[in-house]
Amino acid sequence: MLGILLTVGVKADEGMWMLPLVEKLNIQKMQGLGLTMTAEQIYSNNNTSLKDAVVIFGGGCTGVMVSPAGLLFTNHHCGYSAIQQLSSVEHNYLKDGFTAAELTDELPCKGLAVTFLVKVEDVTPRVLEKTGNLTGKEREKALNEIIETIRKEAKGETNYTAQVRSFYSGNEYYLFVYERFNDVRLAYTPPSSIGKFGGETDNWMYPRHTGDFSVFRVYADKDGKPAEYSDKNIPYVPKRFAAVSNKGMSEGDYAMILGNPGSTDRYATSFAIKNRVKNGNSARIEMRGVKQEVWKKFMRADEAINIAYANKFAGSSNYWKNSIGMNNAIKNLNVIAEKEKQEAEFTEWINSNVSLKQKYGNILPELKRDYELIDKNQKAIEYLRESLLAGVELPRMASGVDRMDKKLPLDSNMAFISNIYKDYYPEVDKNAFTALLEAYRKSVTPDALPEIYKTIDKKFKGNYSKYTDYLFSKSVFTSQDKLVKALKKSKYDLTKDPVAVFGKDVQKKMTELRTKEYDEALANIDNNKRLYEAALKEWYAAKDKPMYPDANFTMRLTYGQILGYKPADGVDYEFHTTTKGVLEKEDPENPEFVVPEKLKEAIEKGDYGRYIDTKTGKMHVAFISTNDITGGNSGSPVFNAAGEVIGLAFDGNWEAMSGDIIFEPNLQRTISVDIRYVLFVMEKVGGADRLIKELTIK
Repeated sequence: MLGILLTVGVKADEGMWMLPLVEKLNIQKMQGLGLTMTAEQIYSNNNTSLKDAVVIFGGGCTGVMVSPAGLLFTNHHCGYSAIQQLSSVEHNYLKDGFTAAELTDELPCKGLAVTFLVKVEDVTPRVLEKTGNLTGKEREKALNEIIETIRKEAKGETNYTAQVRSFYSGNEYYLFVYERFNDVRLAYTPPSSIGKFGGETDNWMYPRHTGDFSVFRVYADKDGKPAEYSDKNIPYVPKRFAAVSNKGMSEGDYAMILGNPGSTDRYATSFAIKNRVKNGNSARIEMRGVKQEVWKKFMRADEAINIAYANKFAGSSNYWKNSIGMNNAIKNLNVIAEKEKQEAEFTEWINSNVSLKQKYGNILPELKRDYELIDKNQKAIEYLRESLLAGVELPRMASGVDRMDKKLPLDSNMAFISNIYKDYYPEVDKNAFTALLEAYRKSVTPDALPEIYKTIDKKFKGNYSKYTDYLFSKSVFTSQDKLVKALKKSKYDLTKDPVAVFGKDVQKKMTELRTKEYDEALANIDNNKRLYEAALKEWYAAKDKPMYPDANFTMRLTYGQILGYKPADGVDYEFHTTTKGVLEKEDPENPEFVVPEKLKEAIEKGDYGRYIDTKTGKMHVAFISTNDITGGNSGSPVFNAAGEVIGLAFDGNWEAMSGDIIFEPNLQRTISVDIRYVLFVMEKVGGADRLIKELTIK
């Protein structure tokens, strides 16, 4: 275990809490920490509340509305894909940033959507009435039918979308009704040298000096309703937007986050964690590491490739490094031993009551048995998925082409095909392909190898480069032009293409690894996990302790304090960083630590204007708090006690990378960019005064 020193006065409250339950479970604690708002002001199904200012940004982030004209803040890394798609060698917004001088200059982001939560409703009784004690496929069929019925009823004749989401591993169900806006435009982004300052080196680390923010605007039709992009659309007037605080913060201040955390597994057993460490995380670490080394070589050599692969690389590397940190933290913090201790206490509680033992006594032994059973094939499945299925691009592109609407004429499918080939460089993929073929073979036993390896050995003498040379020279999938020419030949059979053959062979091996016994064990794990969480709810209730559900990309609230931490002997991290650290990290020879001239000039002059911290006389960049968050929370607003935005959450800290599995109150911190640094960069570096004038700054 690390030499962790307890931080005196930590009042973090573990949990990503459901908003409808805040009044019942949390509000008194929150107000005790300093909150001046009521539960109704934070969340209401009937009246406008703070939740109406918080949105799902894209498909995996959060954002916050900050003006009456549809302006929103989110992270730079959340907007990264949209910024990348808008960029070219001639207009490289990733490198240079972008400021829309006028409303008409804001750039439409194709495929980007912003989604507002309308209401949440508990539908557990309706769902459980239909599923009862069913298990396996029977339960799945009944569950899908009732969920679809509820979803259709909720949508009705409206333009809303509706989802029914499972909580506590299927013990409770809630309906979420949303309104989705598809006309979203880029209004401002800093250059990546600010938005990604520190790059992969600093990712998941503290202290941070990253201006991780971007600014977009939501547009609607003239009636304020969602609409596809049109030059006739106007800025959307949200039901609620959040004021921005320029007052700063002090250690111990209340902090609250509303966002959409993606996935946690806080109630995972020790067996599940061992499986995750050994198989899923290890596969991600090793296979993505191989691929990324290849990508980096090409990206550094060619600006066009760098732009094309920027978002792919960011997506791959983010949870590559997360997995490294998680495995380290699980080991260093003795997480498995802590889980085993909890399981022993749980078993003691079960055995103390005949009825409980009869009901729940077999859960843990059966889970242990089934995790041991799947372990036989799990490693190969995870490594195959990360390498030859998800790691290489060409077979996935062939699969994408196969999903094209073949009833339509070729001309009608051209946009679909062009989208598949966007940002693809065959030479990059071929080199990654070669490396991953070799890496997969070294990582698994011979019986986990697809048949194609026999071909490589026999026809190409085990030379992976010669095999990929053959594959990429003979396949029509390597370029859009070659594919289109083949499609125009009615006799050309795409299924016989060497890449299609490769893909089928890999998929065949994946199917073989997914044996009947394996799938049965997975089904048993799913059922017993549901029973385990039902039992835990009873156990928690007996201890008078509320139990929050795992994250599932639905809106949650987390609260805590602005607070530093002491991760090891002699190490004491302050709750904030300053622009001094930006210049201390500057390295013109390292693309991760380049400081743009305009920013450097403003820092050296001390030209911070009204955004300087009045207590320290410095320009603060980032801060940390005890809030409990995870992926999906990126871009989430951090609110002060009055519900004003003080920052945007963008990361967790390295020492607590096991946070998706277990919460460490003395160690776990949320890293956020200070909203004053956001405003400073927008005004002094980006010249985005027009946008700042829209904000309500307090």
